[in-house]
Amino acid sequence: MLIDPHKATLLVVDIQEKLIGAMSDPAGTRARARWLVAASSQLELPIVISEQYPKGLGPTLVELIAAAPAAEVVEKTHFSCVAAQCLPASLLARDQVIVCGMETHVCVLQTVLGLLELGKQVFVVEDACDSRTPASKAAGLARMQAAGAQVVTREMVLFELMGSAGHPLFRHISKTYLVGEQP
Repeated sequence: MLIDPHKATLLVVDIQEKLIGAMSDPAGTRARARWLVAASSQLELPIVISEQYPKGLGPTLVELIAAAPAAEVVEKTHFSCVAAQCLPASLLARDQVIVCGMETHVCVLQTVLGLLELGKQVFVVEDACDSRTPASKAAGLARMQAAGAQVVTREMVLFELMGSAGHPLFRHISKTYLVGEQP
């Protein structure tokens, strides 16, 4: 199955100021998540951002909020966005959810498993996810894939959202996100 821009929402899970430094690749995760959020925003994909206990872990990275000013931000204390019942009706009304975030083996995993239980088609963006250790990230990705989630990359998401070189933003997106060295 392909990602359909009319059926999909991007869910960014817990990419927060006080948590990012503990990740295995904090600089890369920052850059790749910003890339995905900015490109998705330019393609007018609905975006939801979750924050795990922001009083303790701080807010979402400022560059992600700046890249998607229309994104809806939700707070939670459960690890799973589904268990926390914090996901907006606009996300739940769509059949597909593209997920990125931290930590891959905890909040991302539990959210994805919950979305799958709700009957959603879930696409996990592996190069925009991170954990404290590469082994934990790999285990989380493997478990999500075994449960039925599709593991994808940022470029796969971008090309599926556009569908063809005839997309009105193809030239702009190509020059902005696909030329030169990318994060």
